[in-house]
Amino acid sequence: MGKIEDILSYNEQFVSTKAYEQYATSKFPDKRMVILTCMDTRLTELLPKSMNLKNGDAKVIKTAGGIITQPFGSVMRSVLVAVYELQADEVFVVGHHNCGMTGLNSQEIIQHMTERGVPESTIETLKHSGVNLLRWLRGFDNVRDSVVNSVSIIRNHPLLPANILVHGLIIDPDTGELELIDKGE
Repeated sequence: MGKIEDILSYNEQFVSTKAYEQYATSKFPDKRMVILTCMDTRLTELLPKSMNLKNGDAKVIKTAGGIITQPFGSVMRSVLVAVYELQADEVFVVGHHNCGMTGLNSQEIIQHMTERGVPESTIETLKHSGVNLLRWLRGFDNVRDSVVNSVSIIRNHPLLPANILVHGLIIDPDTGELELIDKGE
């Protein structure tokens, strides 16, 4: 069927043995930081370990490529909620080398959509409704430029307080080495 049966079975044991107790924390990030990064599976445990973070230290927002595409979209809203409601006072944008969003082919994704059952008529309706799927599904050419762009969108956002530090880094997904691209001042 799917993976749901295995997940629920494991979860029942996890809860009954109180394995969750080792992860107890509050909703407020202990290190008062928010991290925007990629959803890449290689970063799931590597990124927090490379930054000396444990459960509860930071709010982590994950997107494809760790990018902000719209200054008033859900990613930026999450950053602002972390700052205003959850006491974060520092933002880290962390891209990574060998990201799947580098050179992403929008046309190929649309082709995969139709191959998996999305009707061509839906794609055409969206196009005629003003949705530019090619632009919306676009990745980036260079991870460094992508990090710099997302840092700039956050740092210059009209609703972000001026005293919030915004940094840009790139992580090596094999070693965890962090490269500072843009240090907030």
